Formats: sequence, C-alpha cells, structure tokens
Amino acid sequence: MPPKFSAELKARMVAKLVAPGGPTAKALAKETGIGQTTLSAWVRRARVGLPGSEDPPAARRPQDWSAEERLRLVLDGNGLEESELGVFLRGQGVPLVTYRQWRQMALDGLGASLQSRRSSPERRRIQDLERELQRKEKALVEAAALLLLKKKAQKIWGDGDENTL
Repeated sequence: MPPKFSAELKARMVAKLVAPGGPTAKALAKETGIGQTTLSAWVRRARVGLPGSEDPPAARRPQDWSAEERLRLVLDGNGLEESELGVFLRGQGVPLVTYRQWRQMALDGLGASLQSRRSSPERRRIQDLERELQRKEKALVEAAALLLLKKKAQKIWGDGDENTL
C-alpha cells in the first residue's frame, strides 16, 4: 500500500515546486525521497484547484470524452474548412485522426439505426430461421447419439435374434 502523505506536506512540496526559481520535481524527489511522479501529480492537482488555472480541454485524453461530448465536437467541427478545423481541434486537444473516427462512428451509428428499423421484418425472419436451425441441429446430434448407442448395444449383446446362426 502506498504511503499516506499529509495535506500539509503536500502543500509545502507544491509550494516549493511552483515557487519562482524553485527546484525541479526530480531534484526535490531526490532531496525528499518522495517519487518524482507523485510530486508532479500533486502539482497538477493543485493547479486544477487554483482560480484561473483550470486545465484546458486539451489536457483531457480523447478516450475520456463522453459520447455526448464527442458528438457535440463532431457537430461543431462539421462545417469548418480544413485549416479552421485543425485550429479548432488543437484548441480542444483532439487529433484530426480521432475527430475523423468519431465522425465516422456518428455516421455509422445513425446509418445502423435507420437500417435496423428498415429491416426489422427481415431481421425477425433471420432470427426465426436461426432458432429453427439450432433446434434441428440439436435433434440431429441427439439422433446420431442414439444410433451410436444402438450400434454399441448390438455389438455387445448381439442382434437380439438368438435363433439365427
């Protein structure tokens, strides 16, 4: 279990790191024995809490965006020229490749819902046929097992007709 550090200690370390001319996180880590990544995380969290220093949208990873936020970004970027789109996406912290994937996902999702509504009778027919096929496959397996058992029984006990030679 990682060690628990007091809020006072965290505040002192963050104050040292953000002070003008203060040590780097690596140097302070060497000095205090607290991990450099831990110190850096404390600074990031402290900056989020300060007024006027909230993380911009670019600080969020694209995979952390909700579906609604992704759709809103796709809609906002839809009418922009390529150069304007690049500037817009950089401001949002989303790569162009990711934007294009999200856009395609939105289009695919809309197309799939329309397609499923259109082909629902066909879909039901396919499901019925698949159920029927599964039922028949089970019956076939059962019949094959019974035939195999019958053959084994005949081999063990004979034909059942003892009068014939």
